[in-house]
Amino acid sequence: MRLFLAALVLGLGAVLPAATPDRSIADVIDREFSASGVPGVAYAVVVDGEITSVGARGVAEIGGDEEVTPTTAFLTGSISKSFTALAVMQLVEAGEVDLDTGVSHYLHGFSGRPAGAITVRQLLSHTSGFSTLQGNVSHTDTTGGRDELERRVDRIAEVIPAHEPGETWEYSNTNYQILGRLVEVVSGQEYQAYVAAHILEPVGMEHSFVADGEVHESMATGHRPWFDTTRPLPANPTDRGTAPQGGVVASAGDMARYLQMMMNGEDDVVSAGSKSLMMRPAGAESPFYGFGWFVDPDDGSVWHSGSSPGFESLATMVPAERKAAVVLVNGGSGTGFGETTRLRNGIVAAALDLDYDDGGSRWPQKALFIAMVLLPVGYLLSMVWAWRRRGEIRAKSGAFGLFSLWFPLLTTFGAAWVVLGLVPSLIGAPLATIALFQPDLGLALVATAGTGVLWAVFRLGVAYTGRSGPA
Repeated sequence: MRLFLAALVLGLGAVLPAATPDRSIADVIDREFSASGVPGVAYAVVVDGEITSVGARGVAEIGGDEEVTPTTAFLTGSISKSFTALAVMQLVEAGEVDLDTGVSHYLHGFSGRPAGAITVRQLLSHTSGFSTLQGNVSHTDTTGGRDELERRVDRIAEVIPAHEPGETWEYSNTNYQILGRLVEVVSGQEYQAYVAAHILEPVGMEHSFVADGEVHESMATGHRPWFDTTRPLPANPTDRGTAPQGGVVASAGDMARYLQMMMNGEDDVVSAGSKSLMMRPAGAESPFYGFGWFVDPDDGSVWHSGSSPGFESLATMVPAERKAAVVLVNGGSGTGFGETTRLRNGIVAAALDLDYDDGGSRWPQKALFIAMVLLPVGYLLSMVWAWRRRGEIRAKSGAFGLFSLWFPLLTTFGAAWVVLGLVPSLIGAPLATIALFQPDLGLALVATAGTGVLWAVFRLGVAYTGRSGPA
């Protein structure tokens, strides 16, 4: 995981002198917008500490005529973690939170629990021991009530972390859900109210808010991939329970103001010292992550991407040069088809004048997705073939005949376990979460696993019904 993150950061290449970005950004959008499959994109650029460029293209909802603008609000996804980290640092500076105190001191539901000794610092830096998979569990019991975050964190308190605290770096949304609840308990305010009053308003983020479970007309509609097309979310509500990990909704222009504040070296929303602490490696166990930000010690860049159902984002800063860029899109990536990575990374690279390798051909990913879509069709055709050759199948006998009849059942059950169990575990997201972000991929995985086993069972049914004698 560490090597992957390092490669991802270093993939942007060396930082070059800043240049006027507008023309090259337009070139990137011209080249990548259609292939990305997103209905709309908005961006903003900061150079020498000043917002020098803002722009947008596309529509807020596919099929509609409302154009995206730099003031259109997008769900920023995991960039929101930096807001939660900033809120925690404000409480640290106020003397109300200590970075090296266990979470059970602030959240009594963790008292006597395995996770109770995890420190605030470990939560901020993703060294708590909670795994990516534990942090990506989908919640089916969401009520949207004002106590949604409290209820979720109470359940987290009962979870045993996958690793010992402080030993391993592993990105986990769980860490920031806990931190969001800590902000509520210590401040005495709801997370949404605290962030609005102590961050959004002081920074001047007038077109931004925090997910509150409601539908907001000012917010772009999210879109998810669907077999080389894109479909809008059937409803576009925000989620209170995921607010601290991914629920800040902001415009590109507002995000530029936020990045300005993070790089200005001044004591304002929080001290310059706390900003610096957030944007440098948190320790030996966290060499590429600070507090709410990924960091690259080699080139000095600080960044975070965001991915929520129907939305993706990328914010990148070079604090030493006081330059930054943010890209927001209202579409989620597919597998090979409709990926937004080239659009987002290309705009950032053009804005900050960075070398950028687009990763080459996406056909291997496309081929894999096509194969998963075609496999169920192949299994269904194989069942037709088995029925037509039922006489030959029923005639199988002896050890070799039994093997040829029963071995496919073993292999298809094994394949189903790989597709439905092992693959989600390796990805770090349960199948339900995969389907939430990429419904076409989720359907393809389930169909591949299910039709494979169905084909094997069907062959056995054909073989052992209608026989004239023993096998």
